[in-house]
Amino acid sequence: MTRPRGAAGNQTFIRDQMKSYILERGLKAGDPLPNEQDLMAQLGVGRHPLREAMKALQAVGIIEIRHGYGTYVGEVSLQSLEDGLAFRMSQSMAGDLRDVQNVLEVRQALEVGLAEDVVNYFSTHGTDPLEEVVQRMEAKAAAGSYFPDEDWAFHQALYEPLGNALVIDLLSVFWRTFADVDARLPGARYTPADAAAWHRDLLDKLTSGDPDAFARSMKSHFNGIHTRLVD
Repeated sequence: MTRPRGAAGNQTFIRDQMKSYILERGLKAGDPLPNEQDLMAQLGVGRHPLREAMKALQAVGIIEIRHGYGTYVGEVSLQSLEDGLAFRMSQSMAGDLRDVQNVLEVRQALEVGLAEDVVNYFSTHGTDPLEEVVQRMEAKAAAGSYFPDEDWAFHQALYEPLGNALVIDLLSVFWRTFADVDARLPGARYTPADAAAWHRDLLDKLTSGDPDAFARSMKSHFNGIHTRLVD
């Protein structure tokens, strides 16, 4: 690989070489990486640019630096995405709310798009865990309380059985970043009773076994949230 010129190009070169090293050897999270001296020799780079590149890789979870022990392949998370989205949404709160709207639209696209898979799964499995969550929602709503923990537990329980961990990770990022600004949105907030009714309807449509009905119910759920995004 031809090394690009300049400090920025050199950083890109080192990061790309480290990612290639991990991928080509099939290394997994927790596997050790060569020490600093060996990496400097293999890549033909100095200590300072190597350390800067390694810090950048650590920031996104590709590597893990354990001081006094060595450097290891990291377990990549979506923390950088979450931090970036949270910052953009906070900025958006002082402007046109476009980024808040965008996060909701992406989450809606994921959840509505998975309607058929969810209904297919629960058509052959019991919904008792979801029923228990909805009942807790309804009890808190009757007392006039919101229920963020149960809200996430319900959506998590819908998608975990599908076996796609990335879906759960992405939805949790979107859910948390929206939850951080929810109480500060300008529109009138839906009531706890409204939110409980949305989830009861989702469960009813899920047990009906009709993917289209479930998808429509999910869209209605998000429409109720979208009404808050008014100037």
